[in-house]
Parts: sequence; structure tokens; C-alpha cells
Amino acid sequence: MSAKPRGPITETIDRFVDSFNTRNLDLAMSFFAEDAEYLPGDGTTHRGPTQIRAAFVPIFSGKFGLVTFDEHDRLIDEPQRRAAIRWTCRLDLAPQHTRGATSALRWALRARYGSRMRWEGTDIFHFDEELRITGKYT
Repeated sequence: MSAKPRGPITETIDRFVDSFNTRNLDLAMSFFAEDAEYLPGDGTTHRGPTQIRAAFVPIFSGKFGLVTFDEHDRLIDEPQRRAAIRWTCRLDLAPQHTRGATSALRWALRARYGSRMRWEGTDIFHFDEELRITGKYT
């Protein structure tokens, strides 16, 4: 990956992605504005920190496995307070990483994908004047 521009939004994105990879839900939530919205790409909309936190809990708790994000590309528009990142999500389905998942769910995922799976995605971020996330669109 080429060198990243080092503006304030870049620093925020770096810390936000790191919060997922270190499973620090409180840190991840600290980046959201009170009026933030999160659209995960499944047709739902989560508004405000309480709903966004509830949507993130399964990821951070390991319910579906150990989730890690590898970032590949990013576009930053500091004047417009926008950012986009392209990533790969890696999911480790080994039993020690699937706390809280039902055995049927874990069995079905492992039967289909083995102990590891991955997928590509993109996040678009909107920020307010304080560089808090007002929109996360996956």
C-alpha cells in the first residue's frame, strides 16, 4: 500500500479501524457523533450511538468469530470531511473465536467455509466539524 496522507481524517480512520482489530467497542463508539447513522448494507439503518453500538456488539464480542480488517485503499477529502476505505474482512471461525455463537450456526459456517472466510467491502464516512463520524455507509 502506498503512503497514506497524514491529515486529521486519516488519523481518525486509522484509530477507528484499529478499534475493530483490537476489539475495543468503547473506542470505536467514541468516534461517532450523537446524530450519527450507520447503514451496514443489509437494508437496515442504525441511528445514534445506542443503535450503532447494538449493531456492533456481535462483531466485537466474537459472536460470529474473530473479525479482522485489512485496509487496501483509502480516499480522503479533508475539505468536504469525507473518506472511503476498501478493505478485506477476515473471519476466523475456530471454536475459540466464536464465543456466544450457537453450535448450529458455527457448524453451518464451518461446513460451508471451513475455519476461515473473508470478503471485500467498502466504507464511506462522513464527518462533522469536530471530525466525529456522522455517517458510516458500508
